Amino acid sequence: MNFAQQIVNAVSLGAIYALFALGYALVFSVLGVLNLAHSAIFMSGAFFGLLLLQAGLPLMLAFPLAMIASGILGVVLERVAFYPLRRRNAPRISQLISSIGAAILIVNIVQLIFNNLYNSTEQYFPRDLIPTEPIQFAGVAIQPIRLLILVVALALMVLLQLLVTRTRTGLAMRAVAFDQRVASLLGINTGQIFLLTFFLAGALGGAGGLLYGLAFTRVTPFMGQEIALVGLTAIVLGGLGNVQGAVIGGFIVAALQTFSTAVVSSSYRDAIVFILFFLVLLFRPQGLLGQARQDKV
Repeated sequence: MNFAQQIVNAVSLGAIYALFALGYALVFSVLGVLNLAHSAIFMSGAFFGLLLLQAGLPLMLAFPLAMIASGILGVVLERVAFYPLRRRNAPRISQLISSIGAAILIVNIVQLIFNNLYNSTEQYFPRDLIPTEPIQFAGVAIQPIRLLILVVALALMVLLQLLVTRTRTGLAMRAVAFDQRVASLLGINTGQIFLLTFFLAGALGGAGGLLYGLAFTRVTPFMGQEIALVGLTAIVLGGLGNVQGAVIGGFIVAALQTFSTAVVSSSYRDAIVFILFFLVLLFRPQGLLGQARQDKV
């Protein structure tokens, strides 16, 4: 096993997982509920990107447009699946179930479009879209797509961190995440913050989906389901609602998958992720960076 090569593979895969997990963490930190339709939003990024590229747009333009489209889909999801229940003070489990139904609906709509456009549920990106000649560095072959994934993912993570920590909007998001009632009393429009959060989560998830599709050149309506457990494991490992923890969790899970594939077999990579998920819930449910909560009686 080439250790350095596996490190490169794990880092590029971890960047995608981190983007995916960030969408989970953003929504949970603000609303306190898991958006299980996020895997469908992830898939939509690859789907929108595929349509835009097939329409003749260059990748540099198709990528941000696909992110925006996924972000808008996230806003629609919030208005349809979360807002009506939140307005009625429905329990969070109701919102969780609603997100599952929304995910099924989105996947079925995309599946219908795939069948009408391609007579298939699988489509491929053009193979000449990104150079395939590997770059040799210190005895390690680095595919250009892996460099692209890392650069784009890190840039998006830095921009998100700056937004959350250095702007008034980010301050409002953190206030809503801390206490929605207090934030509204301070004059913060919590409804707008919810919409912005879902837009950002959708855009990040869509970016991850498009990068994932470009890396494997394949798009299917079910590709989000392939990494749904990965994203959940990443945010649980890092700490539910912890943005930095989601990033760290994404890279840890990717490293575990990559090295388990190299050492054992790819057949067991998902089983190993599930075992990690179970162990974290069992021994450290608050995650690596999360804080243990004490319930008052």
